[in-house]
Amino acid sequence: MDNSASTTGFKYLMAMAAAILLFAVAGCSNESERQQEATMESTPGITRESFGTLDDGNAVHLYTLVNRNGMEVKITNYGGIVTSIRVPDRNGNFDNVVLGFESLEKYLGDDPYLGAIVGRYGNRIGDAQFTLDGTQYQLTANDGDNHLHGGEIGFNDVLWDAEIVGDSLRLTYRSEDGEQGYPGNLDVTVVYHLSEQDELEIEYRATTDRATPVNLTNHSYFNLAGDPSNPILDHRLMLNADRYTPVDEELIPTGEIATVEGTPFDFTGPHAIGSRIDEVEGGYDHNFVLRSRKSDTLFHAATLYDPGSGREMKVYTMEPGVQFYSGNFLDGSLEGPGGTPFVKHGALCLETQHFPNSPNVDEYPSTILRPGETYHTITKYRFGTRSE
Repeated sequence: MDNSASTTGFKYLMAMAAAILLFAVAGCSNESERQQEATMESTPGITRESFGTLDDGNAVHLYTLVNRNGMEVKITNYGGIVTSIRVPDRNGNFDNVVLGFESLEKYLGDDPYLGAIVGRYGNRIGDAQFTLDGTQYQLTANDGDNHLHGGEIGFNDVLWDAEIVGDSLRLTYRSEDGEQGYPGNLDVTVVYHLSEQDELEIEYRATTDRATPVNLTNHSYFNLAGDPSNPILDHRLMLNADRYTPVDEELIPTGEIATVEGTPFDFTGPHAIGSRIDEVEGGYDHNFVLRSRKSDTLFHAATLYDPGSGREMKVYTMEPGVQFYSGNFLDGSLEGPGGTPFVKHGALCLETQHFPNSPNVDEYPSTILRPGETYHTITKYRFGTRSE
């Protein structure tokens, strides 16, 4: 055997082995880097960044809450607005499932309460007035002759003080006596918490120095497909409500509490939202009366499911009602990131609440908060997926 050929072959084999080893090491290194990046992306906690400046010079911030699963929620202290909720679909792909904007300027325009805290009274008060303890109060009318979501400048239009407390974001605001016509100084605290169980919890507290109506909620618009240019009519909704409050032509409850049985308002079993929406003039924008239970405990109010993505959202609340709004007034004129239009029925709201116009309807659960009392309520949005 030729020794030179043997030597050449040996060198070739050694070179090949070295190349394979280098490739394996590089592969492990790249995999390690990818794992490290994924770990970094899913590091739980809260971060803060600038989100712009208001005309009065006050700085606005955007807070990002992340859990170990990679779920991400973005909230700004302007209006307490939830600008983004990123969750995975059944294949592990993450998308934003709420309507929102990437800049402060768009929220300063005439937007339909996207993701905001609404108050001092969420929903409508008929004729923008109520009588309390013998005194009539006139509120600002911003929905025809009626009062909607706190008036012309509601809680969605103010800058909240923000503080990161452990793994929660705490927002505080003082609504002064006479603001939008309401009596009493109202001190409000709203705490956002993202759990490792993929739950976004919102806890509300308020105290007052004079009797006043209080009805706080969050106005996020959900599209579990992550595509607001595609209507949510195929989403399937279950509401744990046997009754609802019918409304007049101005969407003010008539005072009646009616059964949902045999009507297009029956979501006691899952129904595609589009299956009966044409039977409801204007679309769904109604308060549903949740089934009776203890008022100080969380109750499974609703389940929303998107068959296409497999994403599911369950809503738990201490409130007696939930307003189901099917995005009837979205018209494509507003656009999200990348110029995606928010089309009619492009998203829906499930606003946990007391009933609309309660200050004027004695038969409804009271929304009056008095000195010495504490308004306290919690709502949770739990996200998950189905394989079907």
